[in-house]
Amino acid sequence: MRVLIADDQALFRRGLRETLADTFSKVSFGEVRTAQDALKHVRRQDWDVVILDISMPGEGGLDILDDLKGLRPKLPILLLSRHPEPFARRALKAGAAGYLNKDCLPEELNEAIKRIVGGGRYERPALSEKLAEDLRTGASLPLHELLSDREFQVLRMIASGRTVKKIAEELSLSVKTVSTYRARILEKTGMKTNAELIRYALQTHLVD
Repeated sequence: MRVLIADDQALFRRGLRETLADTFSKVSFGEVRTAQDALKHVRRQDWDVVILDISMPGEGGLDILDDLKGLRPKLPILLLSRHPEPFARRALKAGAAGYLNKDCLPEELNEAIKRIVGGGRYERPALSEKLAEDLRTGASLPLHELLSDREFQVLRMIASGRTVKKIAEELSLSVKTVSTYRARILEKTGMKTNAELIRYALQTHLVD
């Protein structure tokens, strides 16, 4: 089994390797610390599963999910996050095969890998129950669920302190286009300023 691990923390990558190597008899690993390097590795060679951190320098795992699925539509992707809920709906809807919190037990990680490599999907039972309950009761979705994927990405970048010009450079977009996304975000969320967006993103754990 060929596993690509994308996480900016070397110690955490090592922990993932050791956990999986203890369970799977024949496994080889590739490691990268940025989302763009993950894309390069997926473009260059085949992998049986990719483990992606949500938050990495520059773009995060969720930001490149569409690109990865475009390159390898059947490639199982497991997203990891420090926070259990803010990204779960969006990640699974965007095509991730699994979603786990970084505080999961080794046994849970192994179970998730087995399931998604076998063609299934994995999410924590507690999260599945909450999503089902929200659907059943008609609970209101959080404001960030009203945003498109690109708007959500721009929101997180604004909340991390980037200027419109810097966001435009990183996403290869014009400043005008990014400003349009920002205006749509403000309109959809009912907020007025970047300060409000930053406060909301911190409160909902969209950024650390």
